[in-house]
Amino acid sequence: MYATRQDMIDRYGTPRLVQLTDVNSPLTGAIVDAVLETKLADASAEIDGYLVGRYALPLATVPAILRTICCDLALVRLMGDNAGDNERADVKRHMDYLRGVAKGDILITAPADVPDQAGLGSVMFEPGQKVMGREAEYLACDPYRGRW
Repeated sequence: MYATRQDMIDRYGTPRLVQLTDVNSPLTGAIVDAVLETKLADASAEIDGYLVGRYALPLATVPAILRTICCDLALVRLMGDNAGDNERADVKRHMDYLRGVAKGDILITAPADVPDQAGLGSVMFEPGQKVMGREAEYLACDPYRGRW
């Protein structure tokens, strides 16, 4: 999974997660781990759907952006129909990002087969000759001064 229970607590707080996960009676007054883990697993599976064609899964390390996306997707799943415009906008933005990853426009990790780019050499610069300017040879043919 791309996010953990603690990631969700750090982002949204225990009271909010209790409200969203403790929905069956009798109420426990605590985060219901089974509900939270299911939503995190669902969000992770959705992310995997975008990554599977580009990366070997599971990823060795989870990039911070995927942790954020997973938490936001899980939150919206927990909220269901009660998700607001801000949460839905976040999901849309995340889906656009994941589509970019799937198309290869966005890299979330450095590909293993790309060599290190350090030490490619120095940049060479040759200034060349000045083409235009106010040197004497150009002033000699200035029609506004009456000379050609």
